[in-house]
Amino acid sequence: MIVGIIGGGASGMAAALAAAENPNVQVLLFERQARLGRKLQATGNGRCNLTNLHAAHGGYHGENAAFAQRAIHDFDPARTLLWFQELGLFTVAEESGRVYPYSDQANSVVDVLRFALDKPNIQVLTGVEITKVRRTGDTFTLETAQGKHVCHKVIVACGGLAGTKLGGSMAGYKLLSKMGHHATKLRPTLVQLKSSWGGVVSLKGVRANCHARILRDGAVFAESAGELQFTEYGISGPVIFEISRDVCQGAGQWLCRLDFLPDISREKLLAALQRRCDTALTAEDLLTGILHNRLGRVLTKAAGISANTPIRALSQEALEAVCQAVKAFDVPLTEPLGMDSAQVTAGGILTAEFDETTMESKLVPGLYACGEVLDIDGDCGGYNLQWAWSSGRLAGRSAGKETL
Repeated sequence: MIVGIIGGGASGMAAALAAAENPNVQVLLFERQARLGRKLQATGNGRCNLTNLHAAHGGYHGENAAFAQRAIHDFDPARTLLWFQELGLFTVAEESGRVYPYSDQANSVVDVLRFALDKPNIQVLTGVEITKVRRTGDTFTLETAQGKHVCHKVIVACGGLAGTKLGGSMAGYKLLSKMGHHATKLRPTLVQLKSSWGGVVSLKGVRANCHARILRDGAVFAESAGELQFTEYGISGPVIFEISRDVCQGAGQWLCRLDFLPDISREKLLAALQRRCDTALTAEDLLTGILHNRLGRVLTKAAGISANTPIRALSQEALEAVCQAVKAFDVPLTEPLGMDSAQVTAGGILTAEFDETTMESKLVPGLYACGEVLDIDGDCGGYNLQWAWSSGRLAGRSAGKETL
């Protein structure tokens, strides 16, 4: 039996290895790019956050987020780490639950998968794009510019639209749509947010640990704590990625309220600033030693204080205004940066059209899908790769289960 897998990313490689566990199955793994796992190599800023120890307890989204539970339960983070250990990968877990290769290099993850794919019953075809899938009787014909391939089962693991510069595309959605499947609206997630506030340019590159609240028309839409980074377009960093899903996707006034000292009370901060009133410093140094110097100056200016004003001349009201800026600074938001910069796609092919116990299509027998092409996306921190491993393994095992 021949199983054709379209897409050589995380879910596609996992599916190929699972299907090939049946020695009677011949696996054809198609990747349109020149090498496997290109997007995988870029995840986690090149470190590859390959799973999260808490991923078995939720953290997934979609019109039916519960669809992910069966695959995650069958191949949970513990089993995933054992699998990688058997492939030869050493890993390390952080207190947050995020797991990285011990080498701190994403290449290590890609390499052990590539080595594992070197099996007699797996053929990897890179630089080959599937342009059309036709079902004829009990087989599928996969058409490429180089020729045609006949398979008995097909797994679509093309990934999503996010990260177009690294290979994200509409390919999987188009192939499945032509086979009768339907998709939800596609949106970027785990993405930086653009702002109309001009101050972001002067803060480009500045990082700060903070508590962030997304507000929509004054009501809290989402919130999280962690590292934020200012960019030339707006705000980014893990804390923003964690709460970026569906931000600015509807009418209303959107803004991000930032507390740059979430562990320090307003009273404690005010007392620290009052002690500085006994110095000969000017206002531009009011927050020196407390926050990044550039950030401190911007916040002091936002409080309406001139940089050259002597600190000893500042009124109680002025110091309280600085505390307000530090503890509740509002950054207006306009839109997500877009699919080019997004790490993950929210939305995808309707999961209602697939069997959660096998990942097989309910519309086309012998057709399977896994990973980001489906309407499942996870939280920031390894959840999306866990979905890729779990859904890929389930699809591969299911497709490779029967022999002819």
